[in-house]
Amino acid sequence: MSVVEQHAQAHILTEDVLDDVGAVPVVLRYDSLQDPRAVMVDLPGPHEWTFPRSLLEQGLRAPAGSGDVRVWPCGRVQAVIEFHSTRGVSVVQLETKTVHRFLKRTYRAAASPAALAHG
Repeated sequence: MSVVEQHAQAHILTEDVLDDVGAVPVVLRYDSLQDPRAVMVDLPGPHEWTFPRSLLEQGLRAPAGSGDVRVWPCGRVQAVIEFHSTRGVSVVQLETKTVHRFLKRTYRAAASPAALAHG
């Protein structure tokens, strides 16, 4: 298995929306054949972000990133991913355990024989 998808519920805040609109579905995606060092986050609408998997992992322990994507822990059970674009800023809050589960699955996929044969 080289593709990992983790469906999750997230709270998304943007500069356009002052109130948290509640939990919305997002998809965390990893494809070891496409880019074994990157993860993708699909937000509602046509918003997909690709960034280094290591940034996601580092951001669970301490603030990480300085460009278009920043990740940091928010207490013990939440993680925040902040996306900057020409349209503004989106802040996504996810459960840390969901992100940890996703990362574990990506490392297993990267180590699979099919991924190693193409990598």
